Amino acid sequence: MSFEHGLQPSDVLTNQELMSIFKCAMVGGMRFSHYANALVLISDHTKSLYDDRWIGNVFHYTGMGQVENQSLDYSQNKKLYESNRTDVTVYLFEVFKPNHYIFQGEVYLSDDPYQEQQLDKYKDPRLVWIFPLRLKNEQNEILIPTEFFKSRDSVQEKRAKKLAEDELIKRASRASNKPGSRMIVTKGYERDAYVSEYAKRRANGICQLCEEPAPFHTKKGEPYLETHHIEWLSKGGEDTMENTVALCPNCHRKMHSLNAKKDVEKLRAVASII
Repeated sequence: MSFEHGLQPSDVLTNQELMSIFKCAMVGGMRFSHYANALVLISDHTKSLYDDRWIGNVFHYTGMGQVENQSLDYSQNKKLYESNRTDVTVYLFEVFKPNHYIFQGEVYLSDDPYQEQQLDKYKDPRLVWIFPLRLKNEQNEILIPTEFFKSRDSVQEKRAKKLAEDELIKRASRASNKPGSRMIVTKGYERDAYVSEYAKRRANGICQLCEEPAPFHTKKGEPYLETHHIEWLSKGGEDTMENTVALCPNCHRKMHSLNAKKDVEKLRAVASII
């Protein structure tokens, strides 16, 4: 019988709360709880040592051991390997943002573990064990905030940039052609359609940053420009004519990527002309 933890998929815990519930260790990616007779697996995407990932509906989880080749007989690796034949329950948490442990649910070993090459903490190549895991209750959709995914993506992008080309090719060749889908929670803002339309008419088909014509026309024959809030709504900006401009897609992406001071000042001057 599984431990009564009282958690629901997508619940977010702090490390202290996780320790309090399972009475497990404070650190580590594989924490055994004698109190719950459970193995708590933590995949921390904010750290770059292990290469855990979802492929379809299977989570490929890297075993325990930070240096040299990993062993299936070592510590919690053995517990996870034998978990389908024992009464140990296995739970999975993912971390996309420091100290935010998202509960995925109870998992089980869905296939035999396999080996692949990864780098250890000293950046030396070694063989690790990968455990294919599936959620026992797969019909539940886990809701993950967009900001958590962005944090995870940033870590992975930095990791990818550091790889030598041959290692990058090896890693890219393992990508699934049937990636799993994840439910992402986003925060939306209601925008005034009249403000948006005014900004586009004021631009008259010309990007208000690069001053080039719109890159293409819509099916209705209208120049395609996107409205942009100079002071972002997410940072307290107002949805007003004085804070809204019309940009080509390239400049719009540039503003959300760089938001250079000189560009902000130029757009403020443009938007001040009513």
